[in-house]
Amino acid sequence: KERAEHVMLVDLARNDVGRVAEFGTVKVDELMTLERYSHVMHLTSQVSGRLRDGLGPIDVLRATLPAGTVSGAPKVRAMEIIDSLEPVKRGPYAGVVGYVDWSGNLDTAIAIRTMFVTGDGRTASLQAGAGIVADSVPDDEDLECRNKAAALLAAIPAARRMTAARRAADTRA
Repeated sequence: KERAEHVMLVDLARNDVGRVAEFGTVKVDELMTLERYSHVMHLTSQVSGRLRDGLGPIDVLRATLPAGTVSGAPKVRAMEIIDSLEPVKRGPYAGVVGYVDWSGNLDTAIAIRTMFVTGDGRTASLQAGAGIVADSVPDDEDLECRNKAAALLAAIPAARRMTAARRAADTRA
């Protein structure tokens, strides 16, 4: 399931990049590299192309967002389904975080796991998701989401320790 889903998404990324790249320059630089993290593993690929003259970073963002990895395919219909099924807006979850430097270079990452903590630090809201396809097993997808959220939950005690240490240092100063 994961390989078939990944190949479909790489193809979608090639199509998105092709909307702003010079003809014949779109390529898959890296295909299905396994990356290991504390609570999950991810298949990753990299698609690139040479930007057509007259286009810039904002054109790239317009052509490629939302990423197929968080919208699905076909992209427009998948987004319509998401909008009809999800009771609240996603906020920054599944959006992009990044920068454009003075030379016009763009570097972004998709916010696929997010945590928001209230100002008083007493409440945290987590978001994590999984790719759903025709042969998805609901219990497996639920476990995947729980594993992804576990990494965020593990960060909470560390953040509390750092905050306490900073406050203690401020008190001594």
